[in-house]
Amino acid sequence: MAKIKLTKSELKTQRDALKQFSRYLPTLQLKKIQLQMEMRKCQQKLEEIEERQKTYHEEISSWVSLFSEDNTVEKLTSFIKPEHIITDTQNIAGVEVPVFKSVRFAVVEYDLFTEPLWIDSAIDAVRKLFSMKAEGLIIRKQHELIGNELRVTTQRVNLFEKVKIPECKENIRVIQIYMGDQQTAAVGRSKIAKRKMQETAA
Repeated sequence: MAKIKLTKSELKTQRDALKQFSRYLPTLQLKKIQLQMEMRKCQQKLEEIEERQKTYHEEISSWVSLFSEDNTVEKLTSFIKPEHIITDTQNIAGVEVPVFKSVRFAVVEYDLFTEPLWIDSAIDAVRKLFSMKAEGLIIRKQHELIGNELRVTTQRVNLFEKVKIPECKENIRVIQIYMGDQQTAAVGRSKIAKRKMQETAA
């Protein structure tokens, strides 16, 4: 602990600091709780997306075997060209995070007469799966950003709770004891001086 001045002005400084830390701490604690809740929400969303992907895979499994036909995978890859993941931003407990909106795919023309009948369904299915994956990536980014802010906020809460506030309280106690001792000593000296004056006068 840093050496403090045992003065009235230092006592005021320490009291002001204690008041400031005590006023700011509940705000930090509330922010920490909000961030923890948002972390849990992100985790739930990721689990929901994984479940949606699994369910959708099961739904399309009946005709996905058609992908094994000659050049089908290569054709699908050439027809599905993601251009841009469209996102928005949202402020969550003071953190700017990306929010998934959609995926923009390039328009690719193909001959409906030469391609198999199910090609449209296959393209839609793969686009949907790609969009789910993209959404998962954005939510993971949210989780990362909120996690970083949570670590910083937790460090500040611990600093205030375990270091700054106890330090200020101890400094105030030390200064008050010193000033009390000084006051007692001053009263004692005053009494001695008064008695000496009375003895001299007598």
